[in-house]
Amino acid sequence: MTRTSVPGPAPDPHAATVSKAGTERRTARALSLAVTLGLAAALTVLGAPAASAHVTVRAESAAAGGYTVLRFRAPTESQDASTTALTVHLPDGTPFTSVRTSPVPGWSVELVESDLDTPVEVSSGATVDRAVTQIRWTADSAEDALAPGEFGEFPVSVGPLPDPGTVYFPVVQGYSDGTEVDWTQQAEGDADPEHPAPSLEVLAAGSGDIDEHGASSSAAEARSESAGTSESSGNGAALVIAIAALIVALIGAGLAGLALRRRG
Repeated sequence: MTRTSVPGPAPDPHAATVSKAGTERRTARALSLAVTLGLAAALTVLGAPAASAHVTVRAESAAAGGYTVLRFRAPTESQDASTTALTVHLPDGTPFTSVRTSPVPGWSVELVESDLDTPVEVSSGATVDRAVTQIRWTADSAEDALAPGEFGEFPVSVGPLPDPGTVYFPVVQGYSDGTEVDWTQQAEGDADPEHPAPSLEVLAAGSGDIDEHGASSSAAEARSESAGTSESSGNGAALVIAIAALIVALIGAGLAGLALRRRG
């Protein structure tokens, strides 16, 4: 007996077209999402403030019993207000007998003296019962204030420095909108505080080529170079991530456009 094969139904070209269009739409949506995420990641990395954008203090030398120039660097972290005031608290447990500021254009400075609760014998051998405990810098006008994205440096010569160890300088940063940021926290263990107080590591006398006027110290320079390298490395890594995210976004945009052209 002869068997006769019955042909199946012919493929529906309309269904194939619909399936292809659906696949292209899903592909375009996926690529569009990739573009959006890539751009968002790039903008987040580029727009995020650097981790080092805190009030800090640096010195070319810091030897016990010597003198040095402290440079307080204050960046404006606010996006809506300018820095109009900076108050630095000097240690009263180990007070400086010499505090001299350097002029900062557009800013006024005031040295605040206070009576000490207990007379203190400083490293020079003198006993003091009154000392400068605060330095207040104030912008002379709105134009002189530090706008968002700017920073200022405020130098002051101090001495004699106390015995080796860490000296903290709590700082209050004032803004044009009336808010204040207290940079007063000290590190505990390995955790980094959210608002760390600027600090200076005082070295033993003779740790570097230092004179009583605070000449350059090799150890201090090494620490400064290390800090600069660390900051540069962090900024460089962020830039690499941002560039990579932008490249991914551009590739996604190109593929999305190609998919749409094929669909048309």
